[in-house]
Amino acid sequence: MAPARSNQSRVLIKGGKVVNHDFAEKADVYIEDGVIQQVGKDLSVPGGATIVDATDKLVIPGGIDTHTHMQLPFMGQVAIDDFYSGTRAAVAGGTTMIIDFVIPQKGEGLLQAYDKWRQWADPKVCIDYSFHVAVTWWSEAVKEEMETLVRDKGVNSFKIFMAYKDVFQLNDTQMIEVFKTCKELGALAMVHAENGDMVAELQKQMKSMGITGPEGHAYSRPEIVEAEAVNRAIMLSNQSHCPLYVVHVMSKSAADSITLNREKGQVVFGEPIAASLGTDGTNYFHKCWAHAAGHVLSPPLRPDPTTPKYLMQQLANGNLDCVGTDNCTFSTEQKALGKDDFTKIPNGVNGVEDRMSVVWTKGVRDGLIDECKFVEVTSSKAAKIFNLYPKKGRIAPGSDADIVVWDPSVKRVISKETHHQAVNFNIFEGQTVYGKPAYVFSQGVAVLEDGNLRVSQGHGKYVSRKPNCSHVYNILRHREQTQKPEAVQRDAYSGAVADASFSSPVGKGANSAAGGGGTSPRYGGSGDENGPGSAGRKTGPPPGQTDIHKSGFRLDVSLSRPPNQSRQSDDDRPIRPSSRVNREPGGGSSFTFG
Repeated sequence: MAPARSNQSRVLIKGGKVVNHDFAEKADVYIEDGVIQQVGKDLSVPGGATIVDATDKLVIPGGIDTHTHMQLPFMGQVAIDDFYSGTRAAVAGGTTMIIDFVIPQKGEGLLQAYDKWRQWADPKVCIDYSFHVAVTWWSEAVKEEMETLVRDKGVNSFKIFMAYKDVFQLNDTQMIEVFKTCKELGALAMVHAENGDMVAELQKQMKSMGITGPEGHAYSRPEIVEAEAVNRAIMLSNQSHCPLYVVHVMSKSAADSITLNREKGQVVFGEPIAASLGTDGTNYFHKCWAHAAGHVLSPPLRPDPTTPKYLMQQLANGNLDCVGTDNCTFSTEQKALGKDDFTKIPNGVNGVEDRMSVVWTKGVRDGLIDECKFVEVTSSKAAKIFNLYPKKGRIAPGSDADIVVWDPSVKRVISKETHHQAVNFNIFEGQTVYGKPAYVFSQGVAVLEDGNLRVSQGHGKYVSRKPNCSHVYNILRHREQTQKPEAVQRDAYSGAVADASFSSPVGKGANSAAGGGGTSPRYGGSGDENGPGSAGRKTGPPPGQTDIHKSGFRLDVSLSRPPNQSRQSDDDRPIRPSSRVNREPGGGSSFTFG
């Protein structure tokens, strides 16, 4: 077999099974100048092309990791996998594009943060990448910068944190403003869904009980705080007519909330991650502190060991959409900042390298999904949601030559000793998984050959994404046209209208104290006996009726008050208890005021 790098501009992948999300067939693939030119059998291609033998292997679109945090500054540390080591590891696992997050500090301009992240990423990335941008505070200036990011920088998704109180968390009013702005711009709103106020309260409770280890992280962030936030975010976004993407779905309850609301027709997408599909929260109770802390991320893994399979089933059913990783790695030494206080453990785990193998093993190998669904949840659906399809996420003429030759027969054991990430811990340590890339092409260039990495820093390119993605917005636009609220046509009201100047029922004195004139809507008048509208007569109740707003009764006067001071007619009557109610519920009562 000829080496795949003999002619980088022309490559013919022969003998494999081409798998897209909607079909699979035996076919060859011809690449030239970074673009897929032909897909089929017995292709006629120019001479001198590099031949890659894909016999007994699958030819699939390169993986798209929708959720990474390379070299993220967070909790006083910087994630140890940067844009080079992180994307290098992604290639080793079969991923050819990541979508990372720009996360401004409170008060920091979104454009300033975006430029800073680009400066970090551009010289280092080994594969193509793009950015979501987080909105961590709100003002009209933020709204204007969101518009600029969509129009000029190719950003079409914005993330809201409902957690990390006093750091990144937005309140409901601010969330609504972000949702409305996303809708106006044709962007997709994303949420980290946890009730941050309740998390903060539970963290205090755990520490007051002397719980300082990683188990406190799980106790302080139970499923209910995730599910409540998911449901609230869906409600608010739906009322704002804005599509929603829920990042890192970690629990059955959160998945069920998404499913229920989707069944009601709401436009919401759910993203489980490799961690929530491949391991569980029993690790937080491990006797080794470093092992337990190595699994700390938010929302946390769930102690219910049946959760990973349940989430995979929801992915198989289409109730969840695509698999990210939330890859944000911190070394054991960095995690040890929280050795005496779980709230100080930097949050984040690995996953970018092992995502594809974990999904293949837990999904295809275990019989829950087929190879087409595997392509959908690891690549094609992400490309559709974030408006990259069909340039990304498909093997077809005209698509980018981001291609993986996948060997489903390979069996390996995951280990921190052999992975390509910089972090010294792996949450999947010791797991046996199946499936591994034999070749990976990025922009038509072989960046992995026969399992050997051939990456170079700066090879990857920033990918702009347009707003108003049809996969996300078509149904919403249609509903706006077909389900508009309509005013009821009726005869105009022609009866009397109350005096709108009334402000308090207490009377002249109280209204004066409040700075108002005070009128009674029942009897009219302005609070002045001969004021406007009185026609020279005294205001008050009609003859023979008592003004119920005037009374000498005062709650602050004791029973021993002096005679004639704010007395009531029954002040001299002995106090007697009421009679017992002796009828059946719903019947009468012998109770009398006597």
